[in-house]
Amino acid sequence: MKKQQQAAPPKWATSFLRWYCRPRLLEDLEGDLNEFFDRNVQRKGVRRARLIYVIDVLKFLRPYTIRKIEIFHFFIHWIMIGSYLKTSRRSLVRNKLFSLINIIGLAVSMSVGLLVIAILTDLKSYDGFQEKKDRLYRVITTTTEKGNANEMKLASTSVKIGDRIKEAVPAIEDVTVIRQGLWGDAKVNKGTFPISALYADNSFLKVFSFPLLKGDRNTALKDPYHLVLTEKTSKKLFGDTDPIGKSILIDTTNYVVSGIVQDVPKLSHLTFEALVSFSTADARKIDADLHNWASIWSNYVYVTFPKKTDPESIQPALDRLSKEENKALTARTIFISLQPLKDIVLGGKLSNNIGPAIAPSMIWVLGGLALVVILSACFNYTNLSVARSMRRSREVGIRKIIGAQKSHVLGQFMAESVIIALLALLFSFGLFLVLRNQFMMLDKHMPDLVALDLRFETIFYFLLLAVATGLAAGLLPAVFFSKINALTVMKDASNFKIFRRIGFRKALIVTQFTLSLIFIAATLVGYNQYKGLLSFDLGFKTDNIINIKLKGNKADLLSREITQIPTVKKVSQSMMVTSLGSMYGESFRYKMDSASIWQNRVDEHYLPMHNHKFLAGSNFKLRPEEGKESEIIVNQQTLKHFHIANGDPQKAIGEVVKIAARDLVIVGVVKDFHYGTLENKIEPVVFRYATDVPGGYLNVKVETNNLAATMEGIKSAWQKVDKVHEMDAKFYDDQIEEAYSQFSVMIKIIGFIAFLAICIASLGLFGMVVFTTETKLKEISIRKVLGASEEGLIYLLCKSFLVLLVISALIALPATYLFFDKVVLTRFAYHQPISVVEMLGGAFTVMLLAFLMIGSQTVKAARNNPAKVLKSE
Repeated sequence: MKKQQQAAPPKWATSFLRWYCRPRLLEDLEGDLNEFFDRNVQRKGVRRARLIYVIDVLKFLRPYTIRKIEIFHFFIHWIMIGSYLKTSRRSLVRNKLFSLINIIGLAVSMSVGLLVIAILTDLKSYDGFQEKKDRLYRVITTTTEKGNANEMKLASTSVKIGDRIKEAVPAIEDVTVIRQGLWGDAKVNKGTFPISALYADNSFLKVFSFPLLKGDRNTALKDPYHLVLTEKTSKKLFGDTDPIGKSILIDTTNYVVSGIVQDVPKLSHLTFEALVSFSTADARKIDADLHNWASIWSNYVYVTFPKKTDPESIQPALDRLSKEENKALTARTIFISLQPLKDIVLGGKLSNNIGPAIAPSMIWVLGGLALVVILSACFNYTNLSVARSMRRSREVGIRKIIGAQKSHVLGQFMAESVIIALLALLFSFGLFLVLRNQFMMLDKHMPDLVALDLRFETIFYFLLLAVATGLAAGLLPAVFFSKINALTVMKDASNFKIFRRIGFRKALIVTQFTLSLIFIAATLVGYNQYKGLLSFDLGFKTDNIINIKLKGNKADLLSREITQIPTVKKVSQSMMVTSLGSMYGESFRYKMDSASIWQNRVDEHYLPMHNHKFLAGSNFKLRPEEGKESEIIVNQQTLKHFHIANGDPQKAIGEVVKIAARDLVIVGVVKDFHYGTLENKIEPVVFRYATDVPGGYLNVKVETNNLAATMEGIKSAWQKVDKVHEMDAKFYDDQIEEAYSQFSVMIKIIGFIAFLAICIASLGLFGMVVFTTETKLKEISIRKVLGASEEGLIYLLCKSFLVLLVISALIALPATYLFFDKVVLTRFAYHQPISVVEMLGGAFTVMLLAFLMIGSQTVKAARNNPAKVLKSE
């Protein structure tokens, strides 16, 4: 009985009936059909009643029920569209200057919009080739050290999750575990090639849709010491020979090729040259803590669910699993959650990300900047259209008198704006092609992130943007003109009340120049901060130091070759390059206090070469024997944080601390320096001796007037030691600049937007000045005849525009200062003060540009011969 009360006819059939049926017949016909439907539900059931209802709706589709008048109006509508297009074309040709200003402004602004659309399309397309993309999730980790309230979010997690998650969450369909960390030299026949691979378990090729060209998907990654190559890697190692079953020696281990996968698509967050069976990691015992719950730094777990499974319902089970495993931990807590595959790239940057990731705020910023520029161009269109209202009001009045309705006037002006936007799209597409190349060169990593190729989807969005921009630009003028009273306008257009209200147009001009000034001031402030970051005193010296990545080579061997170059003055070794953002921590304990601490492993030449200042004690004495490390050097913050010797450097010498379960004696205390980037405050840091640390860097101090010759000598020394790998050598100062490249990119983008915004605003101002001077020519001539001076006339014409620019500056400059002082710069523990020059420099430039633009037209108008202007009066 309950089902019968809820039953209703098919909605599509009812909508179809209402679409074709004449209004005077619809009410009775629909009522009868609903009555028959209710009766049939009770007698024949819901399914048959709906079928009969559909048949009845189709049965009444007859000539006497069809909306003949509506069809007639449909054809009239299409005839009117043709009229709109013809009238719009004539208006554009008749007003060439204003049409050109609008088209250029919209074209410039839309080119930025096209670039943002292309970027977003690429980012949204990441991993789109995965067949299970809608039900594929990555397990991410949130960890907190005990005694520290700050959370760390990691893209990586524990291998143990992969072992236990199926037991804890039965709803999961499949699980795969991968791990980073297999880099080495692959030796095949007589060739040696660098190769990087991921450890992946046997479920990898079932969870992910990387097409397997050769081999068995079910067993390719099952046995230890088996690997799967990509097509490109296979050709690099074996040429056109079938590699299945053949051996590859990577470092000292032999692997058997068990499969070939298609090359990884560009828009994939996972990239690899080869996949090695995860069971190999266990067989090689690469990590004693591999399957521990707390080993969360290098492993990644992905899960798939059956269709129609709600992932949110899984979270309580994951929380229970986390709490159960956390009972065995003493130093930290670990909780896991799920991240959809589609959110990996656009979900923000997590620590230990395995692929590219963009912060959502960055997308909002780019989209917001593009929107602001497009709106600025739309303001131009609106402003100029409303300014020309006096001329076009009679045209609208005549159209209304001969029968045009309000909707016809709306359609006319909306069509005109859309046509201008589509014309602008042709120009903006050419600008987009130029911007695309420039954007790809902003950062060396940009080509790896996006392709910006033209696809059908992208082109469709381009057209959609043009139409949307046209509709947005034409909406206000269309509504404005549609409200015109025909009789009032034809009698005396100057009495039409809406023409006397110019506050709206002034507000648009103020808005445009306020945004332009904000962008310019932001660019100048940002550039000064960026330069300040690069020149900031880090607490040690970086000039003329080249950092060479060892890539597995022995530091002593390479150092011996490089020191023979006359221009090389000093050489040292370090585990990492500090102040670039990379950080490496270890557990540290002094008496009862324990916590993680940042560290770098160096040799005895590192601290003197980088001019680290000793406050107490001395440098490392001698290279310790293998496994007999005994000394440690700390910074001031370490003493303060762990209350060592009450913070006194002299008394701290000789104190014993425990780091990574090893007792070490403090032999030196150095002045605080910046281990991380300047976004972070100075923290406790220790130096340990680099004895058994694989990899790392060789630090080379040079003094030369011929840099090219020195670099060539270093390259020759590298090739004597390593003929396989390409040398990776960079100046320390260049690496610091690269560490802050994201700020450089953002400054360039905002600077470019500022340039576009001021160009568009200036175009609009130019159009308004031209129109204003044209409409006031007779007034100017009369004033001149009555004795007004040229200077007075110029002041009269310029005054209102300059007042608007001053108002813009009074709004923009305080807003920019507060935004940087209270929002942006609070991210940085160390930054430059905002100077008056930065704030006023942009405003002065804009004022000068606007004054030249206004002055050129007003001087021309003031110097007109009044006799020529007034001769027809």
